[in-house]
Amino acid sequence: MTSNTDVIVIGAGGDGPALAWQLGAHGLDVQIIEAGPWHGNEKWPRPHEEPGATESSDPDDLNGELLDRQFNGLEDDMNNSAAGKLRLGPADRTQGAWEFETGGDLTVNQVSGVGGTTLHYYANHPRTTVPSVNDTDDWPIEYGDLVPYYRLIEEKFDFGPGATATKEAVLYEGAERLGLGLNDGLNVTDDDLPSYRPTPSLISQPDEKLEDEDYDGPFTYPEVEGSTLANDHYRGASSPRGAPVREKARKSSNVSWVPEALDTGNVTIRPNTVVTNVRTEGGEATGVDFRDTWRGTTGSMDTDVVVMAAGSLQTPRLWLNSGLPDNGWVGKGLTHHWFDAVHGVFEPDALEDLVGERAIDPHVGQPWGGRVELEEGIIGVVSNAPSQHGAMMGTSAVGLAADNDTDGEPWDTHGQLVGSELKDKMADWRRTVTLLLSIDDEPLQHNGVSLSDDEDQNGNLAKIEWQPSEADYVKRETLARTGSELLRAAGAEHVHRTNMAPYLIHIHSTMSMGRVIDEGGEAFDVDRLFVGDHSAIPNGLGGQNPTHTGQALALRTADSIYERYFE
Repeated sequence: MTSNTDVIVIGAGGDGPALAWQLGAHGLDVQIIEAGPWHGNEKWPRPHEEPGATESSDPDDLNGELLDRQFNGLEDDMNNSAAGKLRLGPADRTQGAWEFETGGDLTVNQVSGVGGTTLHYYANHPRTTVPSVNDTDDWPIEYGDLVPYYRLIEEKFDFGPGATATKEAVLYEGAERLGLGLNDGLNVTDDDLPSYRPTPSLISQPDEKLEDEDYDGPFTYPEVEGSTLANDHYRGASSPRGAPVREKARKSSNVSWVPEALDTGNVTIRPNTVVTNVRTEGGEATGVDFRDTWRGTTGSMDTDVVVMAAGSLQTPRLWLNSGLPDNGWVGKGLTHHWFDAVHGVFEPDALEDLVGERAIDPHVGQPWGGRVELEEGIIGVVSNAPSQHGAMMGTSAVGLAADNDTDGEPWDTHGQLVGSELKDKMADWRRTVTLLLSIDDEPLQHNGVSLSDDEDQNGNLAKIEWQPSEADYVKRETLARTGSELLRAAGAEHVHRTNMAPYLIHIHSTMSMGRVIDEGGEAFDVDRLFVGDHSAIPNGLGGQNPTHTGQALALRTADSIYERYFE
């Protein structure tokens, strides 16, 4: 197959559909090519069992009840990294997942499909901190250049503060007792560090009916609209059940930007299709070659502009497999917020005195509803299902907790819990507050993506290497100690530090603005080739969740494309 379009966007993840919407609104013909399946679309009623159609451009194809059936909430069926519906791999689950080569003890969590890894995300949408842009040499633009695009997102969707459940109330009380103030604005300046606040979120507010403790209704649409506080986000988040796709509470990009893009009448999405090569001629991008993952057929498409939005690992992999110019920064500078976690167990009487409840029930509420922001990064209170809680407690980068001395430390135990210790802490799950630490790690040239010698059907695999700097270690220790002190201040009787191995899910900076692309998102070394995903983000954003900034940059890049080549 060979056809022509104004713009090809490679990837329908968190950022590509936002960029496509903006281009479609400008009147351009846009083709999004996505490697994974499309859930909740009537043209693919059984997306993991049969090929279905080739493409869709009609918003009437979207079906919320179909999405409910496909996103069934079963943890293993949804999230198994080898064969789950939300994995990095083709829709046909009889085929293996797509692999990486990793150096060191790295875990990579990515999702292919329309919506990309936002099918897992917690819908946290904070702006980056002002000093992470204006007080560094990483960004070629100013913080103020992002603000109009932040506002566009905030005004377009159900943007607001994260809902406060018991775990958030504990966080806020602990922060107050540490002497931290409340930041009631959207910007985080030097003067706001440190402070606490509800997490800016793209999860619709809970229905007012849920404020009634005696409510015993169905928790389904249209009886209930908005968030049901079900905390199903990591499993795809199709709540409230029965709602149309657009009315799902969590605004992952398949719920938010994809319908908006289709509404323009100018955007077509082709799932189950891997782009294997970006074609160039005379120093300009001219089109792409691709492979259908169901049928095994290949084809090509010509275009005026190519936008790479396949994610911070697959974009540099495709770039290098296409033989495009490498100035030494392609794939390099990877940041990922090097997570850690501390957990506080509370006695029922202490909880009741603190917030009027005798249990945390961490499965209730939004998955990351509140945060403390420091110069070194973010401390967020997160929800974990029992399986996630056990996995976090039962793994560590520093070995068995029994072998780690904690004398003089702000935590009681540190490392991997096993046997009776793990069993005891799992029994305390309903009375445990988990704080996730997200550090502002440095964009270092030795960290990132190169090509492995191993290959699959899509070319050489991505080889991922990452090692923290000394400054990263210091930041992480500061966050771990502050988080532990906050839990103690709130009255926790036991504090455990996980010390997590590197877990790559907030991945950015591998095709950085200012290093690989210019301030409009266009490649320095290839004309008409743009980068429109998180890989364009030049640094760790002060530890802030990246989706808000990734989408703001994508919208800004769309305007740049229009102004440079179509206006």
